[in-house]
Amino acid sequence: MSIFISLSSLAMDLDRVAIGLHRGSEKMAERFTEEALKRKREIDMNAVKPYIKNLLEKMEADLLSEDNGKKAEDALMYSTLFQNAALSPNNLL
Repeated sequence: MSIFISLSSLAMDLDRVAIGLHRGSEKMAERFTEEALKRKREIDMNAVKPYIKNLLEKMEADLLSEDNGKKAEDALMYSTLFQNAALSPNNLL
């Protein structure tokens, strides 16, 4: 799968994590957190710019946080950053 599709899919999963946490649906948030982490493993870290690699690494730690409010905000932030990167190929590779 291309990096662009994987990154866009990751952004959608993270958006769903944020929505689930905002609505108080922890099961939904957990499920999409698992999907986001699986999606992260699909991305070749050597094929993306260092700032994307750093964001991906930090994202995983932030998604494992116990603070659901912070986790929702972080998931939404990462979703936006990854979607923007996927839409701007020059900034990604």
